[in-house]
Amino acid sequence: MAESNIPFRTTGSKLLHPVSELLGVPLDQVNFLACQLCALLAAFWFRLYLSPNKASTTIRHAVPTLLGAYFAIFCFGWYSLHIFTMVSICYCIMLKASIENLHRYSVIAAMGYLILCQLSRVYIFNYGLLSTDFSGPLMIITQKITTVAFQVHDGLCKKDEELTSEQQRLAVKARPTLLEYLSYNLNFLSILAGPCSNYKDYIAFIEGRHIAMKLLERNWKPNGYNRLPEPSPAGAIVYKLCITTGSLILFLSLTKALPIVYIADDKFINEASFLARLSYAYIAMQAARPKYYFAWTLADAINNAAGYGFNGIDTQGQFRWDLISNLNIWNIETATSFKMYIDNWNIQTAAWLKRVCYDRAPHSRTAFTFFLSAVWHGVYPGYYFTFITAVPITLAARAMRNNFRHHFLSSRTKKFIYDIITWAVTQLSICYTVAPFLLLAVEPTFKFYKSMFFCFHILSILVLLVLPIKPNTVKSQVHTSSNNKENGYIRALN
Repeated sequence: MAESNIPFRTTGSKLLHPVSELLGVPLDQVNFLACQLCALLAAFWFRLYLSPNKASTTIRHAVPTLLGAYFAIFCFGWYSLHIFTMVSICYCIMLKASIENLHRYSVIAAMGYLILCQLSRVYIFNYGLLSTDFSGPLMIITQKITTVAFQVHDGLCKKDEELTSEQQRLAVKARPTLLEYLSYNLNFLSILAGPCSNYKDYIAFIEGRHIAMKLLERNWKPNGYNRLPEPSPAGAIVYKLCITTGSLILFLSLTKALPIVYIADDKFINEASFLARLSYAYIAMQAARPKYYFAWTLADAINNAAGYGFNGIDTQGQFRWDLISNLNIWNIETATSFKMYIDNWNIQTAAWLKRVCYDRAPHSRTAFTFFLSAVWHGVYPGYYFTFITAVPITLAARAMRNNFRHHFLSSRTKKFIYDIITWAVTQLSICYTVAPFLLLAVEPTFKFYKSMFFCFHILSILVLLVLPIKPNTVKSQVHTSSNNKENGYIRALN
């Protein structure tokens, strides 16, 4: 029998190796998908049979923790010890550190451990790491550890007048118990693909207060109900599973048929025209997105299936299940600005960066936030090329918007033309900016940018040199200080 061409390498269980060979999919990806599908089934069971009315809070903490630990071991084998070690170290800090320094020590420990593991990806594995390695869960857990550390610090160390309205709402008034801490960090709902959620929201979900809390936060009114309703997530789950299925089909077809590495291939660069190279880069970047759509939407559906993720009622009176959603695909694909794209991509990571860095940095908040984002993502050179490239492009996009947009608002036709142009430019510039993020290494990144004649770098710099800088001050003059920070954060990414 001929040997299979499918990579057998995995640090986790080899139980599903026959399935991997049958489907022609790497074993690490098969393990990941199997665990997520099991998590989906377990989430339904958890909601139906371990609801707050049928099981104690202790059971509702313990079961997700044990399942999450098992999934980690199944997927990553002994490398899952890194996950458990980080959580153990940071819980010791949570217990022993002074409340004045708790958040600082937690950030240093979690980010330090994550960076060491990220360094191993480059210098030990030499770029040859599995696509679903243990560093992904470590990144999510780093977000959770730092989130709860800051929120405990806010609740126990700061006065209300020192906090923004959001920080007051999320402040935690007591250090978590060991079981609560393990459940928050290791639960099967988010151990493999996230997302990170606020500690207070998660505890309210486990204790059965989640839905009532969100309805009261949104000033819910009875509208014919005699008591608080019990909204079903069934519709949201079906919708998200449809998106997940479509994304998986696109990933297995388009993504594999249009490899991103081809944009740095010497033969392709030498033989194809500039427009052909740019077009392929755009199409290949579009084809790379379904992988993220699949993983994040499935993770969202898993949380919803367990009854977690309710976010109140929208303006149409419909129940919302998007509390921890990580993306909005329609807004991503139709984005007409960097702001719109970033606002709808990896939403929970953007919220984490805002909560732990932008809102708290004493100065140079934008620079600190970009730096933390780059370090959190890893140490591959391509990540830093992406963030460095993003700086002049985002500044140029802001300058163009502030100088020209108002000229196109006088009629629908002009506004439509403006939207088409800005959509095309935004999508191409995002493709250009994010390409190094997927290429990872220095050499292919330079090959790609050289083949593009560094066009967006040059155009961005020219725009910044020629156009006057017109700060957008309309909103900042009428908001409170907490809203100023939030709007400033969004503008910093715009």
